[in-house]
Amino acid sequence: MLKTVRDLFRYNLEFALGAILILIVFGFAAASFFSPYSPMDIYVVAPDVPPSWAYPFGTNSRGQDVFWQLTVAIRNSLLFGISVALMSRVLSLLIGLVAGYAGGITDRILMTINDTFVVIPLFPILVLFFFMMRDNMSWPMLAIAMASLGWPYDARLIRSVALSLRTREFTAMSVFSGMSTRQILVEEHLPYVLPIVFSTTLNNMNWSIGLEVTLSVIGFTNIETPTIGTMIYWANQHTAMVAGVWWWIFFPVVLVIMTFLGLYLLSVSMNEYIDPRSRLTRMGGQA
Repeated sequence: MLKTVRDLFRYNLEFALGAILILIVFGFAAASFFSPYSPMDIYVVAPDVPPSWAYPFGTNSRGQDVFWQLTVAIRNSLLFGISVALMSRVLSLLIGLVAGYAGGITDRILMTINDTFVVIPLFPILVLFFFMMRDNMSWPMLAIAMASLGWPYDARLIRSVALSLRTREFTAMSVFSGMSTRQILVEEHLPYVLPIVFSTTLNNMNWSIGLEVTLSVIGFTNIETPTIGTMIYWANQHTAMVAGVWWWIFFPVVLVIMTFLGLYLLSVSMNEYIDPRSRLTRMGGQA
């Protein structure tokens, strides 16, 4: 694992840039644990103070230090993206591996369900979910709802790999040796799809964070939970750009762009590393 990371840093510029950006973002998130203010408190500092030595990112119209509020917001956004990605990975792995290995009627049933979820319009469904659960809307509920909708594309990708693994000699040997289906899927097939799972996890984090920001900006989430989206929502509510409080929107937007770009570069570099041909080309024949 360490050798892989070292090689990626050495030979893959996209991975190095992506890793640096994500480390900066995670550094911001880690700083939230040292915040001198509660993220829910308002009017704890003078409002609408421009960036200065005392307040590096300025303060907002709600009397909050934008820097410390941003550390909490990016931490919550990252936790949200990670939670959605992990929950949806479980579904995509389970359905993809079982469908690819079982084949036949099981495969057809699972892929029919999979394709049904593919064509579901996600944004209108999530908006409808908000209006149904408005009084009880919470961060975990939104994460579960998005995870239940974010697995089908990756499940089909994992299934395609599982279909090829099904015909390999080592799979036949595993069956003849008396291994159960669960053992074959977990011990024999799972290691082959883990690189794909890692890459799709990064993509899913980007998707879930982006969708959460979109929903929060228009007020279709729990706006009391600090995230990048809710920071921009409150900035819009206080007409920050019109009032000249540009830093209230500028810094959250810059940080979320860094997050998107970092995750994208890591995903692209991992896709290259998974492909032996591009890996050999990139690393000059040193696989």
